Amino acid sequence: MIGQVIFIIILAAAIYLFSKNVGKIRRNILLGRDTDRSDNPAERWKTMAKIALGQTKMTKRPFAAVMHFFIYVGFIIINIEVLEILIDGVFGSHRIFSAPLGGLYNLLIGGFEFLAVLVLVACFTFLIRRNIGHLKRFSGVEMTSWPKSDANYILIIEILLMTAFLTMNAADHKLQLLNFGHYIKAGSFPVSNLIGPLLPDSANSLETIERGCWWFHIIGILAFLNYLPYSKHFHILLAFPNTYYSNLNPKGKFTNMASVTNEVKAMLDPSFVPESTGEIARFGAKDVTDLTWKNLMEAYTCTECGRCTSVCPANQTGKLLSPRKIMMDTRDRIAEVGNNLDKNGKDYKDDKSLLDNYITREELWACTTCNACVEACPVNINPLEIITEMRRYIVMEESQAPNSLNNMFGNVENNGAPWKYSQADRFNWKE
Repeated sequence: MIGQVIFIIILAAAIYLFSKNVGKIRRNILLGRDTDRSDNPAERWKTMAKIALGQTKMTKRPFAAVMHFFIYVGFIIINIEVLEILIDGVFGSHRIFSAPLGGLYNLLIGGFEFLAVLVLVACFTFLIRRNIGHLKRFSGVEMTSWPKSDANYILIIEILLMTAFLTMNAADHKLQLLNFGHYIKAGSFPVSNLIGPLLPDSANSLETIERGCWWFHIIGILAFLNYLPYSKHFHILLAFPNTYYSNLNPKGKFTNMASVTNEVKAMLDPSFVPESTGEIARFGAKDVTDLTWKNLMEAYTCTECGRCTSVCPANQTGKLLSPRKIMMDTRDRIAEVGNNLDKNGKDYKDDKSLLDNYITREELWACTTCNACVEACPVNINPLEIITEMRRYIVMEESQAPNSLNNMFGNVENNGAPWKYSQADRFNWKE
C-alpha cells in the first residue's frame, strides 16, 4: 500500500509539472500574431498523416530514416506497456492485462522485446554517428554544448529505459519459473531469456532487481516526459499539430499585407473604401511577437537535425546563414520573452529583439529564398517565412535595404521594371 501511495504521488507530480511547462510553451506560442490555418481540414489531416505519422520526408536520407523508424515505432509501441505499468502501480496488481488478453499477451510482450532491441540498435548507431562519425550537419555555430548534449542525453535515456525494460522482464521470467509470490506465468520473453543467465538465482535478489527496474522504468519515463519541454525532442508531440497547420500554399508564395494592398487599391480606384483589418501597424517582424503563432510553433518543433542547413546554398558557400540557427534563435528569444513575462509582468521591456540581438542582418540577406530548407525539413518547418518577414521590416520600417535592392526599387518606381532601362527601351531585346 505504501508503494501505491508513493507511486500515485510521483505520477500526480509528474503530470502536474508537465502540464505546467506545456502551458507555458502554449502561452509563448500564442504571443505571436494570429493567422488562419483552419481551411481545408481534409488536406490538413492528410498532410499530418503522411508527414508526421508516416514520416515520408525522412526517406530522403534512407539510413537515418530506417534508424529513426526503429526508435519511433519501437518507443511508441513499447510504451503501450506503460499503461499496464500505470494500472499496476495504482492498484498494486501485476501484469493485469495478461488474463483478459490471454495468448495475445504473450505475443505482445515478445514483440515489445524485439522492438526494444531495434531501439537499442538505433540509439547506439545515432550515438556513434554523432560522437565518432562527426557528421557535418550536426555541427555549426548554433550547435553549442547544450544542443549536442541534449541529443546525447535523450539517446542515453532511451538506452537506459530499454535496458531496464528487458532486465525487468528477465528477472520477472525467472521469478515466474520459481513460482515466487505474485509472479504469475504470463508473457513471452525471447530476448530477455538471453539476459536471464546473467542474473542471480536467488528469488529475493531477483525480486529486488525486478522491482528496481520496474521503478526505474516508470520513473524514467515520467522524467523523460518532463524533460521534453526543455529539449528539442518536444517535436515528438508538436510534429503532429505543426504538420496539420502546414502552409498549404505553393512553396515560396509571398504573403501580401492587407494594409499595403488597400493602399494600392485606393491609388488605383479613388472610390475604394478599405475594410478594417485590425492589423498591427508594424510592417514585417522585428521581434518574435511580430511573427505568427505558427512561426513560433515551428521554432518549438525544430528537431535541430540540420537537414535544412545542409541543403542551404548560402550556407554551403560559406555565408553566415543557417536556417537551423534561425529556428533555434527564434525559440530562444520567445522563451526569453516568456521568462520575462513570468518574472516581471506583461509590461516589462528588455530592449532586445530577435533582429540584431539574435539574428544578424548579414544572415538575413544571405538567403536566396530558394525554399531548399522548407523542402528538406521532415516536419514542414518554414524558416523562410521568418527570414522574409524580418527583411520586410528592414525594408519597410527602416529603409535599410542593401544598395543593390535600393537600386532595384528605384528602377521599379521610375521605369516600371527592376532594370535601369526606360520603359520605351524595355522591348529592345527582341531585335
